[in-house]
Amino acid sequence: MVRRLLPLLLIGLFSAHAHAGLFDDEEARARINKMRDDFNIRITKLEDANNRAQLDFANQIEQLKTEIARLRGENEVLTNDLANANKRQKDFYVDLDNRLRKLETTPGTAADGAQPAQPQQPAATVDPANETRDYEAALNLLRGGKYKDAAAGFNAFIKNYPNSSFQPNAHFWAASAQYQAKDNAGAAEHYAKVANQWPDDTRAPDALLGLANAQHALNDTKGATKSLERLLAKYPNSSAAQIARQRLKK
Repeated sequence: MVRRLLPLLLIGLFSAHAHAGLFDDEEARARINKMRDDFNIRITKLEDANNRAQLDFANQIEQLKTEIARLRGENEVLTNDLANANKRQKDFYVDLDNRLRKLETTPGTAADGAQPAQPQQPAATVDPANETRDYEAALNLLRGGKYKDAAAGFNAFIKNYPNSSFQPNAHFWAASAQYQAKDNAGAAEHYAKVANQWPDDTRAPDALLGLANAQHALNDTKGATKSLERLLAKYPNSSAAQIARQRLKK
């Protein structure tokens, strides 16, 4: 009897062992699949974080380039302004000296009965000191972040000194002040004035870039694109053109 039961017991043990082994394999496979899914999720999150970091880094680089271009342009303007102010002051004193010399050599004496010639009134002359003072006052308002006051100051300067050599810069800074004050239409008008009337001025490339910014703020995408394309065509080697290329790619 025992001999007959022994094979049955062995078969039962073998079946139980096989079933336990199959269960272990399925559980291991499930764990492996879960680990693989967790790994894929982590990889996806890392890739997303990396992409966001690269995008933020690219935006920061573009902002830095824009700021560097602005500071470089402002430095050029200030240097040019100082040179112009010195020249105009020198010209003013030379003109004043010439007028005084003419008055000193006016002919005519009372001895021969002739009336002495009356000195002619000199033509109205702009005082370079006042001109420079008003320009720098508006510029200081802009530097201080008082954009509305700065815009009013530059617009007054443009009106009061129509023949000033500061006119291109005054229009440019008036545009910058009005753009910061959210007066995009006024900013676009001044930027366009600089680009059209003084195309050889050092501010002309930045004026076109500023014009594109103002047009974009006015939802004039077509006009902004044309301004950027014009900037690239006319001033391809300027720092403003580098920014224009990046914006057109986007």
